[in-house]
Amino acid sequence: MTAPNLIVVQGGYRQMGEQLGEQTAELVERSLATYVGRFHDDAGLSDADIDRWGRVYLDVAESYVPEIAAMLHGMADGSGHPAHRLAALNARTEMLYGTGYREGGCTSVSVLPRYTADGHTLLAQNWDWHPEQAEVTFLLATRDEAGFSVLSLTEAGMLAKSGLNSAGLGVCANLLISDLDRGGRGVPYHYLLRGALQSRTMSLAHKRLLPVERISSGNVLLADAGGESIDFELAPGVFGTLLPEQGLITHSNHFQATLPLRDKKAATSALTQLRPARARHLLEPALEERRVRVADVVATLRDEWSFPDGICRHPDPDVAPAERFCTVYSLVMDLTDRVLWIAPGPPSRHAYTRWDLDRLFDGAPVARTEFEPEGATAA
Repeated sequence: MTAPNLIVVQGGYRQMGEQLGEQTAELVERSLATYVGRFHDDAGLSDADIDRWGRVYLDVAESYVPEIAAMLHGMADGSGHPAHRLAALNARTEMLYGTGYREGGCTSVSVLPRYTADGHTLLAQNWDWHPEQAEVTFLLATRDEAGFSVLSLTEAGMLAKSGLNSAGLGVCANLLISDLDRGGRGVPYHYLLRGALQSRTMSLAHKRLLPVERISSGNVLLADAGGESIDFELAPGVFGTLLPEQGLITHSNHFQATLPLRDKKAATSALTQLRPARARHLLEPALEERRVRVADVVATLRDEWSFPDGICRHPDPDVAPAERFCTVYSLVMDLTDRVLWIAPGPPSRHAYTRWDLDRLFDGAPVARTEFEPEGATAA
């Protein structure tokens, strides 16, 4: 795998969506082909079903966060693909409800500034997914007419995953599945992620995540430059909250809070029961001395214990190619300095590229390579 491309757009939200669609039209076509195929094969949805639900989720965007709807309409104009198909793509988690497709993964970490070497808030994640999606995934930088900016990892045709914004708020995502998940009308999980990233305050992010109609489960780890972090385990009609312990939150792919639901991935998602504890064990020495550095977080994300299914996940050769998962990208964010480092998966084999949010929009953005892997040759 290679480092993701950076797509930079500026202006009004429909204008930014149009620029995004123009620059990624080929990638959007590939992403749509992949997921529409899975909608057909894994969820049994017809083209008419996809279009019907896509229109529902496009309408939901209008009432949830209008900027999301504006970007979808603009992306449709720029890419040549209908806005309702793009809305269905952003609702891929919900469209695939009830299939065995979403094995997924992801390990997320936040560290409060009282426990870091430089007093900065750190937030990080390994995104585990189908390795072929790396080819249609990129970093999306948006800056609106008021100067508010967002930098997020994004699959083509979609608007957000994990990332940070110019207010110093960061978001990480982890797949969760419960028996409360359902189809129907509601706010898709990837809308929730973009909604949180569009928030200028932690309070607004909470309002966009909690008092809304959710139709799927998912974990959202939030942190900000002001020095706080909170984890929300979201499910339809209920949510759980986790707060830092010794300055640290770690999360993977099972519910840790006590909620009135049945966790449908706790027993099967690779090492989910141990990945949060493993991350804490690796960071404990630096936490105890209150000197956690970005390099310590990088080392944690590169951990290959219990290969191939550890925090740094590798494709399992004994699994059919269509069902393989691995760490597709690894991200570390300094929310105080508004900096994001990203490495293609597996991060144990690749260097991280540094992007400074404040420098992305004025002239050609410059990336720096940092945290070269030790004793490994990048592939």
